[in-house]
Amino acid sequence: MIVCVCKGVSDRHIREAVREGCVSVKAVSRELGVATQCGKCACHARDVIHEELASQPAAPVAVGLFVPQPA
Repeated sequence: MIVCVCKGVSDRHIREAVREGCVSVKAVSRELGVATQCGKCACHARDVIHEELASQPAAPVAVGLFVPQPA
């Protein structure tokens, strides 16, 4: 589904950007141009970002210099 009509950005593009490390509307905006024209898509883009982040497995938490490794 197209999220940003001005730039022709779909939810698929946004989800891919999140998987590549963009974790905010600002980061996705820099990468894809979302919400840089009229701004009407910002709320929906944020929702897509949050959905994608919630669907990803949690990253290991570093404690001091120790990073737990999965078993």
